[in-house]
Amino acid sequence: MTTIASYGSWKSPITPDLIVQGGIGLGQIALDGEDVYWSEQRPSEGGRNVIVRRTSDGQVADVTPPPFNARTRVHEYGGGAFMAADGIVYFSNFADQRLYRQAGRDLALPLPITPAMPLRYADGIIDRRRNRMICVREDHRLSDQDAVSTLVSMSLDLSLRAISSPEIASGAAHPRNDTGLTNGGQVLVMGNDFYSSPRLSPDGARLAWLTWNHPNMPWDGTELWVGELDSSGMMGQAARIAGGADESIFQPEWSPDGVLHFISDRTGWWNLYRLRDGRIESLCPMEAEFGKPQWQFGASTFGFESANRIICSYTQNGNWYLASLDTTTGTLTPIDLPYSYISDVRVKPGQVVFGVASPTEPPAIVRLDLTSRELQVLRRSSDVQVDSGYLSIPQAIEFPTEHGLTAHGFFYAPRNRDFAAPSDELPPLIVFSHGGPTGATASVLNLNIQYWTSRGLAVLDVNYGGSTGYGRAYRQRLNGQWGVVDVDDCVNGARYLVEQKLVDGERLVIRGGSAGGYTTLCALTFRDVFKAGADYFGVSDLEALDKNTHKFESRYNHSLIGPYPERRDVYVSRSPIHFADRIVCPVIFFQGLEDQIVPPEQSEIMYRAVRDKGLPTAYLAFEGEQHGFRHAETIKRTLEAELYFYSRVLGFAPAEPIEPVKMDNL
Repeated sequence: MTTIASYGSWKSPITPDLIVQGGIGLGQIALDGEDVYWSEQRPSEGGRNVIVRRTSDGQVADVTPPPFNARTRVHEYGGGAFMAADGIVYFSNFADQRLYRQAGRDLALPLPITPAMPLRYADGIIDRRRNRMICVREDHRLSDQDAVSTLVSMSLDLSLRAISSPEIASGAAHPRNDTGLTNGGQVLVMGNDFYSSPRLSPDGARLAWLTWNHPNMPWDGTELWVGELDSSGMMGQAARIAGGADESIFQPEWSPDGVLHFISDRTGWWNLYRLRDGRIESLCPMEAEFGKPQWQFGASTFGFESANRIICSYTQNGNWYLASLDTTTGTLTPIDLPYSYISDVRVKPGQVVFGVASPTEPPAIVRLDLTSRELQVLRRSSDVQVDSGYLSIPQAIEFPTEHGLTAHGFFYAPRNRDFAAPSDELPPLIVFSHGGPTGATASVLNLNIQYWTSRGLAVLDVNYGGSTGYGRAYRQRLNGQWGVVDVDDCVNGARYLVEQKLVDGERLVIRGGSAGGYTTLCALTFRDVFKAGADYFGVSDLEALDKNTHKFESRYNHSLIGPYPERRDVYVSRSPIHFADRIVCPVIFFQGLEDQIVPPEQSEIMYRAVRDKGLPTAYLAFEGEQHGFRHAETIKRTLEAELYFYSRVLGFAPAEPIEPVKMDNL
């Protein structure tokens, strides 16, 4: 029997406990022979990242013992934190950022192979010909200067006796001084601001890599280089193959027969190319994105099943697809799958392993047999089962925005099989503004969204101008316009739904984290549309962000806003912190106290300004949390606190008891 109750007051089985119960984040995937490895971020273990191995006989076991945490801090966002080769795992440990070696099959204790120095490593590969590792190194030894990024090599020619030596394990000595290991690696390539994606040709004679310089981010412009390695493994002659300040290259890979392939957005879309006989050839030109923004190392959207067959993923209109590309004919054959999102594609002859999700299925790692088309789930991010009657299926919408353009998003209507609202009532709307801002939201099952829709609140998840997945021109809409275009699109998306009579125009809310928190604060400060907001570690002071953030993003604002200090006027005029008196609605703030990207001071100043103005507000700070919450108890508390806050300021009664939030000026 259906119960009639106001929107926001529906009782839902999707509770904070359910969301954090056994839920994990699935990350990097790696193949080693018949074994499959992946990383799991576990909120129940304080956000620890654990490498897991699945053997050919189906046995699944943790590789990384506590307290080790397989996570690198290169570029702060990390990625590419481990590799597996011949049954041995190499990984970066979060606490000390040293590289460790671990014999994966017997789960031996990890032992360090780099010294105890302020060095960080990521995106490694194994050079079997020379028994060494090649990876990105970020050097923080000069604390008064920017970190120095290079490509380095490190010998793996270590006897078990040597690596077990207390002096070696402590980093105090090393048996092979000529390898450079006492310095944490021997430099192969240096001189530019950033490096990524070192990839070795099958014969070990050539190394490809990506590089870029300030003020570019990797989605603005990167260069693809190839260098010849001499007999000692050092870099010889090298040349730029593709890319530049206005062309973004993504994921260089060598085919089994030694042909270099890569993804470029030179036509306005990230498409596949190859370098053959000195010429660059387009493999499959289409208005689709085969690449993605390189916020983290090690992302992969394609791989080689054979010399002439690529298995690749691409996105169109917000949905991801898997396909087989015949590189001889250029024929792209879609592979029918029940998923809307695909990530981290890893390919070997006869099979492909990748991450997936759909509007009704949580993220998972699956393996596809390319002959039988049998699909096998290797690991789910959650074993939680939610009845479909409580799930809102996202509807892709395109809506009008400024300058005669359109923007994109996913609309989630309230849905709960046990409840309906009074016929004369429209639901409140929560506008989700994603982080990045160069990122995207996808049409996948997100219990953090279903938490709201199953209680009777509608959600609009906006892919505002600047988001990826819609081509370079759409991505560049944000250039010089951060705090304007993204805000306009969030506002116009909400207005569009009001005009369609799908939501209540008097109960519009916006929320977001990081860059999405900045969009949220700008919308609340410079627009008068939303009635409340929730800010998760959002940027409020663009000048402080430009001065204090880490190297990777230290010139990001130059493209999003303008060069600093030359355009300081724009930085000030778009910083909510200077105009907090304009906010006229309630706001709740959430902040990690160890956040190095958006320091707590930014949230605290905004909170005090809203409080002192006499508006309802609250500030919740969390010890041990950084930029993005990882602890289960934090995730649970923030969900409940946000619901409590909305219930008080929008005027509905939650169906379940919630621990109250200390609110000012209620």
